[in-house]
Amino acid sequence: MHISSLPSKCGIGDMGPYAYAFVDFLAASGQKYWQILPLNPTDGINGNSPYSCSSAFAGNPLLISPEMMVIDGFLKASQLHPPLSPSETKVDYAAVGAFKEKIFLTAYRNFKKTHRPNDYELFVKEQQYWLDDFALFTVIKACQSGRSWNEWPKPLKTRQPAALEEFQRRHSADLERVKFIQYLFFRQWQKLKAYANGKNIAVIGDIPIYVNYDSVEVWRHPSYFKLDREGEMKFISGCPPDYFSRTGQRWGNPVYNWAQLKRIKYSWWTERIAHNLQMFDQLRIDHFRGFAGFWQIPAHEKLAVFGRWVKGPGASFFKVLARRFKPLPIIAEDLGEITPDVIELMKKFGFPGMRVLMFAFNGDTANPHLPSNYPVNSVAYTGTHDNNTIQGWYRQEAKAHEKANITHVLPVKFTMGNLHWAMIETLMRSRAATVIIPLPDCLGLRTEGRMNTPATKVNNWQWRMKASALTPALNRKIGRLTKKTERWNV
Repeated sequence: MHISSLPSKCGIGDMGPYAYAFVDFLAASGQKYWQILPLNPTDGINGNSPYSCSSAFAGNPLLISPEMMVIDGFLKASQLHPPLSPSETKVDYAAVGAFKEKIFLTAYRNFKKTHRPNDYELFVKEQQYWLDDFALFTVIKACQSGRSWNEWPKPLKTRQPAALEEFQRRHSADLERVKFIQYLFFRQWQKLKAYANGKNIAVIGDIPIYVNYDSVEVWRHPSYFKLDREGEMKFISGCPPDYFSRTGQRWGNPVYNWAQLKRIKYSWWTERIAHNLQMFDQLRIDHFRGFAGFWQIPAHEKLAVFGRWVKGPGASFFKVLARRFKPLPIIAEDLGEITPDVIELMKKFGFPGMRVLMFAFNGDTANPHLPSNYPVNSVAYTGTHDNNTIQGWYRQEAKAHEKANITHVLPVKFTMGNLHWAMIETLMRSRAATVIIPLPDCLGLRTEGRMNTPATKVNNWQWRMKASALTPALNRKIGRLTKKTERWNV
């Protein structure tokens, strides 16, 4: 469950009281992990997708809790006026963004009037390697009416030192305000993570393999991506036709110039992994197969089917990471078309892959998503953020042969009404070392609990849990099932 899906009094789930209550709920029901989606900044142009980020290092300001800002003394309670009812079940990103911009400005003014906390100066110094550029990128973009960096005046677009120095001089307060907001984010996140770890709950983070073209990374390091001399994309990312799309998916991110990244010993990626390992206990890397081979589409093509596979960095990249990080707690998102080189890469470094029970009902006994075929070193899910909920899938998407095969796959009896619990129990009984259940499946929600529909850009990433959803009865039910299947967190 992503943080944005929590209840709150401010229109979007955040790192406030309900997040701590959710950790308590997990601990009381014997759980070991809380898996979330990426925490990087999102924007309305890309449908507020957490996988479409303008920075690989910055945190999403929308997830900052105003209530915790009051507790920490950055806001007065009288300065907090929530724009939406806490009973809202969908995020209104535009309303939330406008509201939080106002309170961030108020908090920054309060911050300027008082003695600065010592940890603020420490944060700015420790995070300088990405924070300075992120602040510059954010403020320049605002001054350019939101235009993409490739449309900025040439001195700013090409990062001419004199132009950047002059801009910094003229906009010092705005730059500091961006850094202050990031300080608030990481201050709140580290406190929440420490609380979870104190309850013996590990947090699984998520890293999108790509960044946006209009991102601080591409502006700062254009040579790391396949761009032309003018800074325009020569190739873009995506995937060929698959379960989710007959024509493939044209993601639109720039693809990496892996030859250049190898020449610098993958230092940017090493920094990125180090940063995320400070934030999370384990890392799920989205679209892992892109490290073995990635789908490269000429930028002028409108359909993903016109792309081709290009060899990725493979083992040389992970050897560098394995030497730097011990352990290297990565979960490989290996869904879709997986070739032997991907399997070999995962096996070489011991990375567990993913299994999705919703994909298990095609009647193929060799199907890797059949619970009887799960290796121990795997992470099993009923579904992911890209799937419908179990109830939504069964009622609206499952084909007749898939419905017929359910009885042959599940070792427990079920009715349509309790199918989600039968599938959850099946996963917990499996050999997979780790089982992750999307919260909407624990709640038995239908399509209203779906987080994302791939290849679409509207009505996604909005689902929020009702404040009344986490009942004592649900807590006991999850706990009993966890004990019954000997997965209890001790």
